[in-house]
Amino acid sequence: MSDEKNAEAGCTDCSRRSLIAATAVVGGAAGVGAAVPFAMSFTPSERAKAAGAPVEVDISDIKPGEKKVVEWRGKPVWILRRTPEMIASLKATDPLLADPESKRSEQPAYIKGEARSIKPEFLVCIGVCTHLGCSPSDKLVAGADSGMGPEWHGGFLCPCHGSQFDLSARVLKSMPAPDNLPVPPHRYLSDTRILIGEDSQGA
Repeated sequence: MSDEKNAEAGCTDCSRRSLIAATAVVGGAAGVGAAVPFAMSFTPSERAKAAGAPVEVDISDIKPGEKKVVEWRGKPVWILRRTPEMIASLKATDPLLADPESKRSEQPAYIKGEARSIKPEFLVCIGVCTHLGCSPSDKLVAGADSGMGPEWHGGFLCPCHGSQFDLSARVLKSMPAPDNLPVPPHRYLSDTRILIGEDSQGA
């Protein structure tokens, strides 16, 4: 009788061990299953990589005085082809500006001067207001026809809170926006093509 009891006890222990082992396996598999998506969340998706990739833009179809908008990293990038008159007006706006030399504004080191560009004819900037992230509107025409008054030299107006920017995207004094619009890294691939998001220095 004792042998039968021992056999029954042995079977019970075997069943218990099997149950514990099965539970451990299931629990371990669940843990791995939960860990995989968690770990993958640290790996950027292909779409996210593409969103941060440089963008090549054909600028041959932009007429003088016109602007093209493209997207880079989820933000609008403006490419304004300035006329000689627009370029000449930049000097006149200097006394009106909060940061005329762009000393505190976001732009690559090779972007200098009042034109804020590699080639004076083309302004490349991110069209997001430095105040609260709105997108300013075009007020490119100078003078009263712009609706900005006879002293207006041309530029951009943020409709949300009234910040004004000149034709180099530099903010005027006493505006809600603290800084000029950012200039992204970029370079010319040819006379008619620009690569936004990458420059000759590998930015």
